[in-house]
Amino acid sequence: MKTKLTLTVEKEIVEKAKLKAASRGISLSKMFEEIFEKENPEVEKTPEQLAAARFLERLKREAPIKAFEKSDKELIREHRNKKYA
Repeated sequence: MKTKLTLTVEKEIVEKAKLKAASRGISLSKMFEEIFEKENPEVEKTPEQLAAARFLERLKREAPIKAFEKSDKELIREHRNKKYA
């Protein structure tokens, strides 16, 4: 069953959306339906988000870094003692 939906959107955005729908040969309503009718709609990600996701996947495959034998406080104290000795 179809129902009417009213959205409040900036005029420039509406014009861009209409152009995109027209370039695909469909109505704006149909384009909206296609986006949200998928069972698990995928959110469009920015290039930065995609790069971050790839980076996180790469980090998961890396071997863990061996922990230092000394704590951060001990390492700082040693560095400070060497520097000001």
